[in-house]
Amino acid sequence: MADVAHFNDDNFKAEVIESDTPVLVDFWAEWCAPCKLIGPVVEELATEYKGKVKIGKCNTEESPQAMADYGITSIPALLIFNDGKPVDMIIGAVSKDVIVEKLEKVL
Repeated sequence: MADVAHFNDDNFKAEVIESDTPVLVDFWAEWCAPCKLIGPVVEELATEYKGKVKIGKCNTEESPQAMADYGITSIPALLIFNDGKPVDMIIGAVSKDVIVEKLEKVL
């Protein structure tokens, strides 16, 4: 999990909004079973896209402001940011192929 960033209300602006590269944020919670299913996929992608896309997780229980700011009402929610703005969203546990397809669009 070394390649997975950890985002929270305190660092979200600096790490996500002000990032020079596209960012994938996995909004998740410890109690969420689908979040646990998609977690290993997010970790794989963090390694595979290292240097091209910043990939990280944002625990919704610990960072309610980030969740509210982007209208996250269901988790897991994967939000893709480019140039500081959300450009795509994936809701639910989806296949790696779906995430890769969306990431490739911002590269």
